[in-house]
Amino acid sequence: MKEVPDTAVLAARLLPWFRRHGRRHLPWQSDPTPYRVWISEVMLQQTQVETAIPYFQQFIERFPDVGSLAAASLDEVLHLWSGLGYYARARNLHRAANEIVLRRDRQIPETLVELMALPGVGRSTAGAVLALARGQRHAILDGNVKRVLARMFCIRDRPGNSETTARLWQLADQCTPTARVAEYTQAIMDLGATVCTRANPGCNHCPVSADCGALAANCVQELPARRIRGTRRLRQTQMVFVLRNGREVLLRKRAPQGIWGGLWVPPEFPRAAVARAWCGSTFGVATRQLQRLPVLRHSFTHFDLDIESWVLKLQHDNSRVEEPGSVWYTYDAPQSLGLPAPVSRLIEACFADDKNGSMRDARPRGGRPRPRALSG
Repeated sequence: MKEVPDTAVLAARLLPWFRRHGRRHLPWQSDPTPYRVWISEVMLQQTQVETAIPYFQQFIERFPDVGSLAAASLDEVLHLWSGLGYYARARNLHRAANEIVLRRDRQIPETLVELMALPGVGRSTAGAVLALARGQRHAILDGNVKRVLARMFCIRDRPGNSETTARLWQLADQCTPTARVAEYTQAIMDLGATVCTRANPGCNHCPVSADCGALAANCVQELPARRIRGTRRLRQTQMVFVLRNGREVLLRKRAPQGIWGGLWVPPEFPRAAVARAWCGSTFGVATRQLQRLPVLRHSFTHFDLDIESWVLKLQHDNSRVEEPGSVWYTYDAPQSLGLPAPVSRLIEACFADDKNGSMRDARPRGGRPRPRALSG
C-alpha cells in the first residue's frame, strides 16, 4: 500500500508547475487588490471562471472600489448581477460594502476574523483574499481545492460532514507553505480547475500524479465521494405579464430574502384561476384576452420551477396598478433593475415579433442533465 504523501510535497510540486502552466491573465490578477480579489472570489462561488469574467469586468467598471459599491442602490447591484445566479451573493456584497465604509479607515479588513465577520464571507473566501491580495498565510478550501486534497490524500469519506470538513481544513493548512503563499493559492485552484477536474481529470500531465493516493489506488473518478442528494422537487408558479403602451411591462419587487430576493418579477400567483381572477378584478378584462406562453422550466440547485406565463395587452393607457413596490418597466429603455434570467427571457418573448413564440425549456445550470423532478 502506498504511503500517505507528506503534506510538503504538494507545494514543492505545484509551484514549479504554476510558473510554467498557471493561469496569469485572469482580469482580477492584473491588479490583485483586496477589493478586486474579494469581488472575484464571491463571483466564482458556484460559477465557472469563463462565466464570471464578463460580469467581473462590468461590475468593476461600474463599482471600482468599495465606496462606489456601498453608495449604489441594491437595485443597481442586482441589475449588474442579473443572470449570474445565487443572488444572495450580490446582496451580501452590498451589505458588506456598507459595513466597510462605516469603519474608521474605510478599508477591507486585514485579519481573517474581521473579514469573516462581513456578510457572505466564509473562511475560504477570507483566506483567499488575504493570501492572494496580501500574501498572508491562510489556507483555502473551495471546491477545486477539496477535490485536489481528497484525491491526493485518498479521502474516501463523504463530503459535508463535520469530520471530513475538519480533516480537509487540516490538510489544507498543512499543505500551505510559509513563502510564496499567493502563488501557491492560485496554483492549487488552477490545478483543480484545469487538470484535476471533476470529470476526465488529466492525470497524465498532473504535477503531483506520482504522489497521488487516489491514482495509486485506482479510484480517481470515485473521489471526492458523491453527496447523497435528496429527490428533486418540482414547483409551479403563474406569472402575468401585463403590457401597456406597446413597450412597458408591470413588475413587482420580491421580498429581500429567499429565491430571487430583491429582484423584479411580474405579478405571481399559485394557480391559473387566481391569476385570471386578478386580471379581471384589476383591469376588467375577460379571460379570452389572455395569451398563454409555453411553460418554461428553470432549474435551481435543489428544485425545478415550471413557470406558466400569461400575457395581457392593455388596449388603453391603464395605470391603476401603481402600488409601492411596482414599476412599469420599459423594454426599449430598461431601468437598472435586477431581473432573474428566466424573467428576462419571458419579457423578450412577450415583445418578440414572432407571435408563435420561441420559448424552450431552460437548460439546467451548468448544462448537466438533471434527474426527473417530482411534483410537490
